[in-house]
Amino acid sequence: MKIYKKPTRDQWTDIVERPRLDLDKLNATVEAVLTDVRQRGDEAVREYERKFDHADLDSLAVTETEMDEAEKLVSDELRDAIILAHHNIKVFHISQRFVGQKVKTQEGVTCWQKSVAIERVGLYIPGGTAPLFSTVLMLATPAKIAGCQEIVLCTPPNSEGKVNPAILVAARIAGVSKIFKAGGVQAIGAMAYGTESVPRVYKIFGPGNQYVMAAKQHVSLDGVAIDMPAGPSEVCVIADRQANAAFVAADLLSQAEHGIDSQVLLITDSEKMLADVQQEVNKQLESLPRKEMASKALDNSRLVLVNSLDEAIDLSNLYAPEHLILQTADYELLSERVVNAGSVFLGPYACESAGDYASGTNHTLPTHGYATAYNGVNLDSYCRKITFQHLTAEGVRHIGPAVELMAAAEQLDAHRNAMTLRLQSLKESK
Repeated sequence: MKIYKKPTRDQWTDIVERPRLDLDKLNATVEAVLTDVRQRGDEAVREYERKFDHADLDSLAVTETEMDEAEKLVSDELRDAIILAHHNIKVFHISQRFVGQKVKTQEGVTCWQKSVAIERVGLYIPGGTAPLFSTVLMLATPAKIAGCQEIVLCTPPNSEGKVNPAILVAARIAGVSKIFKAGGVQAIGAMAYGTESVPRVYKIFGPGNQYVMAAKQHVSLDGVAIDMPAGPSEVCVIADRQANAAFVAADLLSQAEHGIDSQVLLITDSEKMLADVQQEVNKQLESLPRKEMASKALDNSRLVLVNSLDEAIDLSNLYAPEHLILQTADYELLSERVVNAGSVFLGPYACESAGDYASGTNHTLPTHGYATAYNGVNLDSYCRKITFQHLTAEGVRHIGPAVELMAAAEQLDAHRNAMTLRLQSLKESK
């Protein structure tokens, strides 16, 4: 981990720089796969499953029999944990329901909004070294609450053509409609364009590797919405001299083990804390099964000593982290100054793992600095707001002349005429 001691503000740009992802090099491959899936449908998806996941599939769809088998393969303890997490996620997201109200902007002019669920959404759940069944809960639970009519899930199978059983159990608990065995770019293409088996969806959610990210970006230019731009996972921890160095190190490593391109950042006003955390990271790293992966991620990471916590929060806001942990004595006061972050964890006991699994907040969050403009997945992510307006004769009299003048000033005579005709009809009816 690179160490910065009391850097000047003109050095902060280097500190907040992320590992660069050159998606341009992937585009030719991604575009070829997407085009193939669009043209040949299921046949193409099955071929890519043989090539990339080494799975020879007769059918892409997960059957009810396979769902029932998965129930038997997941321990009662894990199932109970999934149910607890689902409950908390459900409670938190239900609280986000939109309540619209009718507003009278002028006498006779009433406007309002209605929240309408996206009818068909697609969820991508990575498999690989870490099958993210928790992400099933994070994505499917709010979709169900929002009222999406069809929730389609794609996830890669293993070489035997089986899907991780915890993913299937979580999908059943959260209310997923249809599940398909497809990973990577071919899964994104199947959901974006539709195949004989996989329905075409209107919006795609979920994390993935750089190929999946590139595929999502590509289809977003082709009429399919996506949840947000995304990059490798990251965490920023702000710690003062009273923080628990072991806790801080554990939080840093919990992100570092996501992948070699993940990034972690510690900002502290205590030189002793910086040294203690560095020692704890080295100690805890030795016992991690994903030590090699975490070690490579730490190469992208930084330990920063600043002059004060005021500087720390300013640097964090510039970084705009996916996850921000405030392990400081005055975390409540400091939290009021957070401007750019995906999700914030307050105090020594709010580890980022709690939000990843079971506190109730959503763990699908903006990365790579996108927290300056994007929020994480929430209930609104699955809805559209449709606006309505109603005008009475009185309303036309109130705003009609202004509409005529503005339309004329923009040289849009048909616009002006639409209002002029109504005003004239009201004069004639007197």
